[in-house]
Amino acid sequence: MSIVEHAIKGWQSIPFSKVAIDDAFWRPRLAVLKNVTMKVCLSHCEETGRIANFAVAGGLLEGKFEGIYYNDSDVYKVLEGAAYSLMTDRDPVLEAEIDRIIDLIAAAQEADGYLCTYYTLEAPESKWTDMEKHEMYNGGHLIEAAVAYYEATGKRKLLEVACRLADHYDSVFGPDKRHWAEGHEEIELALVKLYRATDEERYWKLALWLLEERGHGHGVGKIWDTPDWGPAYCQDDVPVRDIKEVKGHAVRAMYLYTAMADVVHASGDTAYIDALHRVWAHTVERNMYVTGGIGPSVHNEGFTHDYDLPNESAYCETCAAIAMVFWNHRMNLLFGDGKYADIVEREMYNGALSGISLSGDKFFYVNPLASKGEHHRVDWFGTSCCPTNLARFLPSIGQYAYAATDDGVAVNQYMNSETVLEVGCGSNVKLKQTTAYPWDGRIELTVVPDRTDKFTIKLRLPGWCRGYKISAQGEQVSGLEGRPENGYLVLNRHWVPGDSIVLELDMPVEVVRSRPEVEANLGRFALQRGPVVYCIEQTDNPGLSFDGFALSAHEPLLVEHRADLLGGVTILHGKEADGDGRPCVFIPYYAWDNREAGFMQVWVREGEDRHLYKY
Repeated sequence: MSIVEHAIKGWQSIPFSKVAIDDAFWRPRLAVLKNVTMKVCLSHCEETGRIANFAVAGGLLEGKFEGIYYNDSDVYKVLEGAAYSLMTDRDPVLEAEIDRIIDLIAAAQEADGYLCTYYTLEAPESKWTDMEKHEMYNGGHLIEAAVAYYEATGKRKLLEVACRLADHYDSVFGPDKRHWAEGHEEIELALVKLYRATDEERYWKLALWLLEERGHGHGVGKIWDTPDWGPAYCQDDVPVRDIKEVKGHAVRAMYLYTAMADVVHASGDTAYIDALHRVWAHTVERNMYVTGGIGPSVHNEGFTHDYDLPNESAYCETCAAIAMVFWNHRMNLLFGDGKYADIVEREMYNGALSGISLSGDKFFYVNPLASKGEHHRVDWFGTSCCPTNLARFLPSIGQYAYAATDDGVAVNQYMNSETVLEVGCGSNVKLKQTTAYPWDGRIELTVVPDRTDKFTIKLRLPGWCRGYKISAQGEQVSGLEGRPENGYLVLNRHWVPGDSIVLELDMPVEVVRSRPEVEANLGRFALQRGPVVYCIEQTDNPGLSFDGFALSAHEPLLVEHRADLLGGVTILHGKEADGDGRPCVFIPYYAWDNREAGFMQVWVREGEDRHLYKY
């Protein structure tokens, strides 16, 4: 694909702080996250010495470094999540605790701006000698937390720490200075965020320089010295503009691609566009699970070869699913194509959401698509990047709902919500969504501009949708208006306060089959309804055994919403194809392992009478 075919749209994200969510699906989860998950993560960071490390490094407490060299990052991610929660629900108790931790972080910062408690306490003479030791990865998460907390509260203390740290990086690394290829990407996208918060162009230019360092043999450290890993593990094997396929560690790769998209958006330079499109197609078309999970291998927490998508041994790190959201959201803003928002949706309702229990206090690091009953959520990990990543991802989901386009607004995710944004020639418009999504495909959008004005409203037509109806002001939209364009239904007209749009998406149960190259799924199918992927769990099916049953692909399934089950879910009732046709029940994949232990499967064997058509 050429650059000409992919002109930059340059849409702008609507900050989640401007999106009020009042949604039967998401609002209870956000409440649990604030009241349970945030406290759990802060408590574990305290108990494991992650927070105390800053006090020790700052000379405020006697002791030594505890934990792993990247533990600082978990504290920063929790702070970022807390900032997002404070934006929508100011909590003086939580805010006071975050301010206390920020004081410790500021105390730990060295005079030249350097900040990494592991090196300050354990190996000050070895700073900047091993690119795998996450020095800039930690710093990137600090920067993201600082920007979020500044935007949430207006307080500058952590932002000033972040700027001093970024200035330190800029004084040590760059053209005619030291080379650096950070082993775990993160700093690059964080620097673009810092640029947007401060208008200091040096920051995005440093991000660009760090991207350009990759693939030129500058890497030094454990990754590069380990034969089974090597530079491809951290995407340092080729210059980023020459990337053709996804490789290595899944989270690192997604953060890299996110940063590449960010730099294009910030600079307007098209140099990375071809690489972004090549690697997106390679990732989504050959290396992504139906749940949106990526990275099948525990060995490298990442990729192996095309179509290697085993189910029971699938790694599918929760952080990788979240990182897919980051990348695809940026791609949507860059190119204005609904297919990227489709991936965001797939992760939101499946690959990322599965990582946290309904109670908010237990987590998956690994998200297989089949289990004999031994895989369970736990309350913390030695490497706890996933719980803390969920703590910052979930409270920020509002930012994925809308985007400001060059001629109006795009509605990317469907949830009960309100926002106000500027469109047209300075008009403000309030948009209010009313829906029971993801269980029901009816979405009503009320449009309230402050004055009658002409602008475009784009509503995403999900890739899973096979049929729909759309009406405006009670009349069905027909003709050229409302036709699909780049994954959106486009309505361009004069809007009057109180106008409404109703979009009704057909939501039958869909049979999903893999490409034949995916050996693990030969003779199997999965079930999806709307954006939700389903699985079968033993607790609902005591008469069945792991892989000891088959279903017919054309047997009708009964759809039932159960408000009393798993926080309120729509379940599917079917019948076993073999034997006595015993009944079976499917639940949403994200909700598994919240009850009694037992087997789980997404891809089920297809009965002998299977049809040969594909969906």
